[in-house]
Amino acid sequence: TTQQLNEFDRIWLQFKKRNWELNLGDIDIRQNTSYFLHFYKRLQGISFETKNTISSNSTNRLLVSGSIAKGKFTRNVFQGLEGNQGPYRLSGASNEFFFVVLAGTERVFIDGELLQRGEDQDYVINYNTAEITFTPKRMITKDSRIQVEFEYADRNFLNANIYLADEININNRLNLRISAFNNSDAKNSPINQTLDAPQKQFLHDIGDSINRAFYPVAQPDSFGIGKILYARKDTNYNGITEQIYVYDTTRDGDKYHLSFLSVGQGNGDYVPDFSGANGKVYKWIQPENGIKQGSFAPVAFLVTPKKQQIVSIGADYQISKNTLLITDFAYSNYDVNTFSSLDKSNDGGYAAKLQLRNLHRLSQTKRWTLNTELEYEWVDENFRPLERLRNVEFSRDWGMEIIPSPATEHVAGISFRLMDSVRHQVGYQFKTYQRSDGFSGFRQMVNYITTAGGFRINALINLTNSENSFQKGYFFRPLIDVSRRFPKLKNYMVGAIFSQEKNLQRNKFTDTLSVLSFAFETFSVYLRSDQSQWNKWGITYFTRQDKTPVDRNFEHTDRSHNLT
Repeated sequence: TTQQLNEFDRIWLQFKKRNWELNLGDIDIRQNTSYFLHFYKRLQGISFETKNTISSNSTNRLLVSGSIAKGKFTRNVFQGLEGNQGPYRLSGASNEFFFVVLAGTERVFIDGELLQRGEDQDYVINYNTAEITFTPKRMITKDSRIQVEFEYADRNFLNANIYLADEININNRLNLRISAFNNSDAKNSPINQTLDAPQKQFLHDIGDSINRAFYPVAQPDSFGIGKILYARKDTNYNGITEQIYVYDTTRDGDKYHLSFLSVGQGNGDYVPDFSGANGKVYKWIQPENGIKQGSFAPVAFLVTPKKQQIVSIGADYQISKNTLLITDFAYSNYDVNTFSSLDKSNDGGYAAKLQLRNLHRLSQTKRWTLNTELEYEWVDENFRPLERLRNVEFSRDWGMEIIPSPATEHVAGISFRLMDSVRHQVGYQFKTYQRSDGFSGFRQMVNYITTAGGFRINALINLTNSENSFQKGYFFRPLIDVSRRFPKLKNYMVGAIFSQEKNLQRNKFTDTLSVLSFAFETFSVYLRSDQSQWNKWGITYFTRQDKTPVDRNFEHTDRSHNLT
């Protein structure tokens, strides 16, 4: 079931003695102690870890790793198709379609919820074909927001990783940590592509505009029956002379074998020509008013060698028994084209985050406690983390698109959570989010959880107000979940959930609703058996009412009824 034997032929050697450990072969490294440098990598190489006692109350932990990277990280975001459980095809960071996903590196989310892999769980995945299929446990509709993060085999260049992390704990009050990561392609050691001198010069000239790395390719070929060959001709239009390629079935003149790539509508001069030939044929279309009319070009996409470096420094200080200060600072250097010395002013970026946490006991009788947290985060526009920094739907929480364009970000917030020993709790959170592209917003969240009379109530209200240069509006999201368990009836649970989302974004100049505005509400009831048993079941009915923006108001569009 695999195209590569080494996906199964894994070798791992480990040596241990007292306070050190040495690992060789196929190793996995997971880093989650630094906010700006966290990752999970499957590698082939060596790692050395040692733990030493500096003094009676101080320890040091050092990890050093050097390896050959098996793949690169990417993220796919797409909408589900109504009633289509899959398979859904994944694509690479450069829109590749044919690659192998590294087993176990994927993380799949639907509507922000992390799913579990397995035929009896939420999804199954074919690593060789990069296709994911959802099980009947997860019904896919047109409203399903699907996000998949994974690593895939990328063998364009020899790629190496170097990682170092050192952590010092002093008297269990001060924790200092520093980590550094370097990932780089060996530009003179290509694997799946071979670059000649003109191609390297071409990559040097385009600088960081790697989305334009389409190199013209025309291979001379001899005439043969059944071959798709082209002749090169001169054409004149609007006083311009240009060489074009024309499909030719004669033996006269030189012939060329071409490979056409989709470069996007308006970026190419060729379109498919359904001529009945035994293969795909493309024909040239004359530009109009200087604008190209096709979406294909006789080119090859050249993958540039890249380099990414991150250094992170952090410190945690226990100010008192109940107060903790957490700090993180980082610098990143990301070069998307190491063949070129152009456009390097935006390679480096900085980031910082400060957190202050306090736990205060308010009552000794009922054991009421108050959790307070202050935080501030600043991320430069040019900072590039290895993986996603924040929660998977952070941008959507602010009424934005899932993956916004890079910008300098400022995030500040304060939160309070009051809770007692029987898990009654109420919380309030206020956050502000500012971006250098003109976006400004603040979000308030109230959460209340209680258990009374056998009922469990979970109520959550989210309200986000935001504006940018062209529009302003709000994103309102209330949710209430009421459930009850019946111990005398085999621990069965009955519950109901009501939720609503209304994202209203209004144009400042025309007072009309933005096309990104939406609104819907859902109501569901469910019955579940005891989920702690091996044999378990559940049934859920839910209905959803959607609204769409029309001019200045929302109008009802459709209602769905679902049973799972």
